[in-house]
Amino acid sequence: MTQALSELFELLRIPSVSADPAHNQDMKKAAGWLEAKLRSIGFNVEVVPTPNHPIVYAEKRLSDIAPTVLFYGHYDVQPPDPLVLWHTPPFEPTLRDGKIYARGSSDDKGQIFAHIAAVESLGDQLPVNVKFVIEGEEEVGFGNLVPWLEGNLARLKADVLVVSDSSMLAPGIPAITYALRGIALLEVRLQGSARDLHSGTYGGGAPNPIHAAATMIAKLKSQDGKIQIPGFYDKVRPLSEQERKLYHKLPFDAAEFAAAIGASAMPGEAGYSLLERIWARPSLDVNGIWGGYQGEGSKTVIPAKAGFKLSMRLVPDQDPEAIYALTKAYLEHILPAGYSLEILPHGVGKPVVTELDSAPMQAASRALEKAWGRKPVFNRMGGSVPIVADFQQLMNIPIVMMGFGLDDDNLHSPNEKFDLINFEKAIESSRNFLLEFAKTLR
Repeated sequence: MTQALSELFELLRIPSVSADPAHNQDMKKAAGWLEAKLRSIGFNVEVVPTPNHPIVYAEKRLSDIAPTVLFYGHYDVQPPDPLVLWHTPPFEPTLRDGKIYARGSSDDKGQIFAHIAAVESLGDQLPVNVKFVIEGEEEVGFGNLVPWLEGNLARLKADVLVVSDSSMLAPGIPAITYALRGIALLEVRLQGSARDLHSGTYGGGAPNPIHAAATMIAKLKSQDGKIQIPGFYDKVRPLSEQERKLYHKLPFDAAEFAAAIGASAMPGEAGYSLLERIWARPSLDVNGIWGGYQGEGSKTVIPAKAGFKLSMRLVPDQDPEAIYALTKAYLEHILPAGYSLEILPHGVGKPVVTELDSAPMQAASRALEKAWGRKPVFNRMGGSVPIVADFQQLMNIPIVMMGFGLDDDNLHSPNEKFDLINFEKAIESSRNFLLEFAKTLR
């Protein structure tokens, strides 16, 4: 086992679950582990306390004239539940069939540690100043990082931000992500009667909030997949012809994609390919619905309350706050008579788009090609990394998003894994990038 892999296993053994207060000491332990590692390779390190989990900030300065690369990542992980579905313990990393199995192996400990290992591998050949911001709240969104960023902009000054919290297009096909979708989350709560009612006594006459929820959900999208909220698409930046041609050339098979998730069809907005829909068009999904009796057998009840949760993925130039306001107004408009309505916001994140032909992006392209022996593809990502938009807005520097995970890495699910070859190539790619980027600013 290589030193880098052995050290990654040490980090993976720390159950840094940010959502569970029972793991607060483990969060501090993980931050301390990173502090010690970064100090050992010549970084000045500060573990910044927050009201919840600490931020690890580190910098290694060569000179005032050398370019500066800022890396962002997170050391917190999702809860491992349900434990019964793991083939091996989630916090006892296991190398099996060329894959590293452990919670956090791909999201995001393996990816951020690859950059640390890359810096270490260069030793005295490191040609740039390097800074790391590694947070412990990405998985829970407590919101303590942004205020710290706002108060430390001069200290964080850099020429490029590198983020590896995304995936490759497919095994062996490296990718550079140039856009992320934003997000708006909300919860809808409905109430009909003051208490649950007997459906024999009141059926046919009393309001049923489950029916109201179903009626409202049905009015959110048309049969051809178009979102029905007035004004929803007004600010959507259309795909360029260059992008549409680029997507059609990618080695992507929609039928294989559907089969991989056990789906017989991939419904969505008419007039767009599957890749266009999941990368570059906005979406709306009901993430949960509740109400009434959920136990075994039947219970003839008309529930007093019901509700559902929505997530909306947004694209440039949609504003999440504006979309939330439009959605709230529409839900109030389509509310059936006889019900009270409460709408709760659960967070927003802005979309991100970066320049394809910037010097850092081209340096990343060369770095990946040298490591993988083939040119990377440029793709968007359907998911959201809200902190990237915050960095973009606050620092106004180029952003390179080169991830090394795969779509089948089981992020947030049992048996999370990170392919060993991807970890090794991530170190090589990061090393190459630091060398290539130094050339661009000479």
